[in-house]
This record gives sequence, C-alpha cells and structure tokens, in this order.
Amino acid sequence: GSITTADGSALVKLGNTTVICGVKAELAAPAVDSANKGYIVPNVELPSLCAERFRSGPPGEEAQAASQFIADVIENSQMIVKEDLCIANGKLAWVLYCDIICLDYDGNLLDASVFALLAALKNVQLPLVTINEETGLSEVNLKQKTPLIIRKHPVATSFAIFDDTLLIVDPTAEEEDLATGTVTIVTDEEGRLCSVHKPGGSPLTGAKLQDCITRAITRHKEVKKLIDKVIKSITPK
Repeated sequence: GSITTADGSALVKLGNTTVICGVKAELAAPAVDSANKGYIVPNVELPSLCAERFRSGPPGEEAQAASQFIADVIENSQMIVKEDLCIANGKLAWVLYCDIICLDYDGNLLDASVFALLAALKNVQLPLVTINEETGLSEVNLKQKTPLIIRKHPVATSFAIFDDTLLIVDPTAEEEDLATGTVTIVTDEEGRLCSVHKPGGSPLTGAKLQDCITRAITRHKEVKKLIDKVIKSITPK
C-alpha cells in the first residue's frame, strides 16, 4: 500500500534488489470472443537508474522477457480468474494494469517481481460498479470496495546453475553473470508447479530439478507467511 494513487501496490526488497508494483484498475468493454472476461496487463520496467547495464529508451530484451514470464505465471497459475473481473457480460469488465518497476537491480528480478505482483494484487480494493439500466451508463460507488479474489498464490524461486554440480538459490547479479544457467520454478500453495522457466544455459538432470522443486515448495511457505503477516498488519481492524 505504499503508492497512494494506485488501487493496490507493494514494495519488495530481496537482498539488494528492490522492486515496486502498482496496480491500476480501469473499466473497459470485454473482447467480443470472451465477453465474460476482464484483462490483466503486466509490464516489467528496468529503468536505467536501477543498474548500469540498462539503457533508457524502449524496453530491452530482459524487461520484455520478464513481462512475458509474469504474464505466463498469471495465466498458468490461475491466480486470478479473468471471469471474476467481468462486471456485466459483454458490456463492462475490469482491466488491471500491473506495472512492476525495478528501483535497484542486483539479480533475481523474477522472484522479486512475482512477490511484488502477488502482494500488490492482495492489496487491491475495487469499488462497486453497477450499470444503470435506464441510461446504460456505469455507476461507480467508491464507498463500497471489495478486495480482489486471489484464487492461487504463486511464488517464484530462482536458482543459478554452475555446470550442473552447484545450485545457488536467490542469486545476486554477479552470481547470475558467472552462472552457466538459471532456472526459475513457480509453485502455488498446494505445492503444484505453475511454471518452470529455464532460458537456455547448461542442462539440469531430473534429480537436480526435483531438488529445486522441493526447495521451491519450502520457500513458498516462508514467503506466503510473510505476505500474510504484512497484509494482516495493514488491514484496518
């Protein structure tokens, strides 16, 4: 809840990496082929101020890949069912713009981005919207707000791989640069796999991958506990 102008926000620090996520909700007409669904539009930004390696200008490869990864996690984990964002079938739905901005980059961007997204979405309060049948216009009641329905809580855990012999959890930027590969595993609270993201690099044996999944499930419990604690502390009694 650190950005007062957003409908939901969260600031996450992971080691020296700092990421902030703001969620803005807007009203729009749903697409013709999915009249009962809203939209979720994630966007990851890596501005030049967060690290020397990034240049200002249009989003670079890393930012685009991170945005796509976040979109895949939202889709695969079913953390938000798009039907829940529909207000009136074929007429009106919510669009959630999720802007994830890295303020300080020191590796492990994906984990921090997923944490920030989840925490920000849990912080979202949407006003009640009704459609006036006489005028056909939408009416927004800002006094009545309801939290977003979060169906699953995906959490990402990244590993730096060194020649398939050594795995480092939560790598720093230097460790990522020296690693022969990286892998990010996303699990939900039931211990189910939502996504495995491995952009090239040295291969992983089945046993090592299983080891990563086990560690990811353990880490999920820690992160979920932390997010719940923070959300509880800011919820008005």
